[in-house]
Amino acid sequence: MEHAEQNQTSDRQTLNKTDILRDFQVSFFAMSRLVSFPWTFLEKDLESNKSSDLILDILKQTCLHSLCRKFPPSVRFRKLFLSELIRRQEAAGCDPLDELYDALAEVVGAEDSTECYKSYILPGGDAVSLLENVALISEGTTGLVTWEAALYLAEWALDHQQVFTGRTVLELGSGVGLTGVTICRSCSPNRFMFSDCHSSVLQKLRSNVKLNGLTEPTVSVEEMDWTAATEEQIKQIGPDAVIAADVVYDPEVVGSLVKLLSKILNCSSAEVFICSTIRNQETYSGFKQQLETAGISHRVMTGAVSHVFPYNRGSSIELIQLYT
Repeated sequence: MEHAEQNQTSDRQTLNKTDILRDFQVSFFAMSRLVSFPWTFLEKDLESNKSSDLILDILKQTCLHSLCRKFPPSVRFRKLFLSELIRRQEAAGCDPLDELYDALAEVVGAEDSTECYKSYILPGGDAVSLLENVALISEGTTGLVTWEAALYLAEWALDHQQVFTGRTVLELGSGVGLTGVTICRSCSPNRFMFSDCHSSVLQKLRSNVKLNGLTEPTVSVEEMDWTAATEEQIKQIGPDAVIAADVVYDPEVVGSLVKLLSKILNCSSAEVFICSTIRNQETYSGFKQQLETAGISHRVMTGAVSHVFPYNRGSSIELIQLYT
C-alpha cells in the first residue's frame, strides 16, 4: 500500500510538472501578460530543490523550442520573460544557468519590430501561428491583432466540430485569422471562406492562411464589403455555417452588418453564429435591437467551453445564434 501511494504521489508530481511546462509554453507563445504565468510553482520548485533544472525545462519549451526559432514572439516580450526567469533564479540562490544568459544575450542584440508572431497551441500539440501587429490599433484598423471573442469562438468550435465538419463555412471580419485557421486545422470543413474589407488586414490574413499551410480551393480569402454584398454573391458561396467574432464594436457599421446578416438568412439555410466581447453595452444592445427590427431572432449559446487558449476570461463574451 505504501509503495502504491508513493507511486501515486510521484505520478501526480510528474503530471503537475507536465501541466506547468505546458502552461508556460502556451502562455509564452501567445505572449500572455507575464503576471498570468504559473510562477508560484516555479518558486516552490526552486526553494525545495535549489536547482535550475525546471528553468532549463521551461527554456526548452519556450525560447529554445523550434517553434520560437520559426515564429518568434516579439523581442521585447522575450527580453521581459527571460529577465523574469533570471530574477527568480537569482532570488532563489541557484547556480547560474548558461543557457538562460545565452538566450538573453541573443535577444538583447536583436531589433524589435512593429510585427510579431503569436502561436496558439491546439489540444493535439500543433500550433496556429499568426503574424500580428504589436499595437492594438494600427493602420486605422483593429483587425491586425487577435481579440478575445475570436479565441472564445475558436474554443467553441473545437467543442462543436460537427457544426463545421464537411460543410461550407463563411467567416465575416476574419481579422488575422485565428478562428478560421483553427477550424480549418481541427474541424475538417469542406470549404472555408475567410473575408474582410480592409486592404492591410486582407494582406496579413492571406499571409497567415498560407503560413498555416492552408491552400485553395478548399480555403479562400476574399474581400467583402458589407454594404455591397448581394444575395446572388451569398448564393454563389452557398454557406452552411456563417461565423463572426468581435464585429459588433462600432455603432456606425452595425447597420451594414445587420443588413448583410438579413440577406444571408433570407437566401440560405446557414447556421449563423456571432461572438462578441461586450465592451460597450449600449452598442451591443443597439445591435440586438436592429436584429429584432430586421425580423431576426437570436438565442444565447450557454455552457462552458474547454479552456484551450490563454486570454482574459473575466471579459464579458457572448455567443449568439441567429434565426428567422
